[in-house]
Amino acid sequence: GFDRPDMGIKGAFLPATETLFTIQGGNGSYTITDNIPADEQVIFGVRPCDSRGILALDALFIETEPVDIYYARRRQKSVIIGLACSTMGEYCFCTNLGSSPTDNQGADLFLTKSGSGYWLDIITEKGRNLLGTYAIQQSDPTHSRPPEIEHSANASLPDLEKWPPLFADEYWEAVGERCLSCRICAYVCPTCRCFDIRDETLPPAEDGAKYERIRCWDSCLGESYSQVAGGHNPRVAKGDRLRNRFYCKFYYFPQQHGPIACTGCGRCVEACPVNIDITEVLQHVLEATL
Repeated sequence: GFDRPDMGIKGAFLPATETLFTIQGGNGSYTITDNIPADEQVIFGVRPCDSRGILALDALFIETEPVDIYYARRRQKSVIIGLACSTMGEYCFCTNLGSSPTDNQGADLFLTKSGSGYWLDIITEKGRNLLGTYAIQQSDPTHSRPPEIEHSANASLPDLEKWPPLFADEYWEAVGERCLSCRICAYVCPTCRCFDIRDETLPPAEDGAKYERIRCWDSCLGESYSQVAGGHNPRVAKGDRLRNRFYCKFYYFPQQHGPIACTGCGRCVEACPVNIDITEVLQHVLEATL
């Protein structure tokens, strides 16, 4: 059966909450200690939608200046072992977005179930190095690679020029009436990466006061996300915030960074308590004739 995890691997590179650095001292003398990740990690059994999602995060945090040193260090010290899906779930639509259940993009090693064993594809030099001195048995010629999974598309990807004319469409207000601003869609998404920065005071130590700067997940669907210091909020309506989520994924992000910020995993559709369906939104954009 279908066994995509409820959460992807985003948290392994961008934790839900992390301490960026600590400040300690007093009497005009302070010490700043960076909390740059040092541990190595191997992430096993990563589904194609999640390994491809990491490529979108790479485009922002590594390939766009300034490089995020915390994310980049975790990526540098990680190996991703991908695992092909044997079937597609009820909410999956990766094939609509140019991917597939056997897409190995973003993985270092990739496994595909075949009979009682697995096909192993070595994708990157990092993956080859992980294998080290392990003996690699060549594939048995009697074991053929499983065929690609056929799946009928529920939606397709609109071209970029379809989005700007729909910015003032009443559709966004109509869909926004259902939204609860709970942000669960962003938290389960493998590509949503908005965060908040906070400074917290820790219990004082013997050598002076101590503070930490933390980073935690946030979402553009939150009511106060866009509020500026003067108190103005340019996206006070839920429909405006919901519109921004979809424009970010399919218009703003690809313009600024290259890939779309969606992998078709379907988690947001499955998790939404009011049944807002991203594939229905894409279909509306495709069919709109404004």
